[in-house]
Order: sequence, then C-alpha cells, then structure tokens
Amino acid sequence: MTRRLTSTSKFLAYVLRHHPEAVGITLDHGGWVEVEVLCAALVRHGRPVDPELLDRLVAGTDRQRFELRDGRIRAAQGHSIHVDLQLEPVTPPPLLYHGTVARFLPGIRVDGLRPRGRTHVHLSVDVATATAVGARRGDPIVLSIDAAGMHAGGCTFYRAANGVWLTSRVPPHWIALPE
Repeated sequence: MTRRLTSTSKFLAYVLRHHPEAVGITLDHGGWVEVEVLCAALVRHGRPVDPELLDRLVAGTDRQRFELRDGRIRAAQGHSIHVDLQLEPVTPPPLLYHGTVARFLPGIRVDGLRPRGRTHVHLSVDVATATAVGARRGDPIVLSIDAAGMHAGGCTFYRAANGVWLTSRVPPHWIALPE
C-alpha cells in the first residue's frame, strides 16, 4: 500500500474508531456513517477522500479495518467509543493468541488482558497475526489464550468482520505466559 493510502487508512481508523468529532461527524449506534457525509467532512477538514479511494482502502488493506455496506462505512473493530457492532456471541476455537511485548508482561501476569482504552480485548486466530500485532511495539511475545476454557467458564466471544476475536477481558489464569 502506498504511503498516502497507509496515512489515509490510519486517519480514517482514528476518526471511525475514536474521534468522529475530529471531522465533525456523528456515527450511528452501530458505528456507521454515510460515505457521502464522511467524504464531505474530510474535505472540509483538509483531508479529501473520495468514494473510489474509500473503496480501495476497504478492499486493499491487509488489516481490513473497515466495512462498507449500503453506502455506509464503519471501522470493523478497535473502538474506544461505544458502538454496537451487532455481533452475535460465537464459540471460539480452542486457542487464541495475543501479541504483546515484554514490558507489558508484569501487568498481564497480575491483571490479565484488559481492553484498556478500547471496548474489547483483541485476539488472533493464529500465531503469525499475533506476532505481527506484537511487533508494532517492539520484539513480539505471543501469548496463548485458553479460549475454550474461558468460553466454558461463561466468557463471551465475538468475531469481527475482519476475523479479529473480541472479548471483554482475559483473566490471567487463562493465559499461557512465558517464564
């Protein structure tokens, strides 16, 4: 992806996940906004994006940050503001993974995984994806999560449109931590 596409994708994620007011838009209860409304707002704020570019961003990013449906767009997951993604609870695979770095391990040992500034903890279905996520902050460490045990114990899981697994938190006893 070109530098402009990457920059635009990150900015749209910022707007659609965290701060829609930064460009003067309001998301509906599901996190959606009309493409025309978003594009007009972006032009007014000096960040012009046309519908063709939005189509390229939705179709062409490896992270699949966005969903486009019926002339509307939203972030697939990763929100820090409350939106109802209208996801149904689903049974997770036996193991899920979380990429992190060593400096966060002491807190994870005590508190487990918490969403921090987000609405959910994000988990990956494979080690490669979790490794890539952890690598964004340094030398990655991949944690294995006993998702089957959590689910059997009453924890709820959701799967976002982009394949990211979501849950409210992961208590430390469900995490295989490195020594």
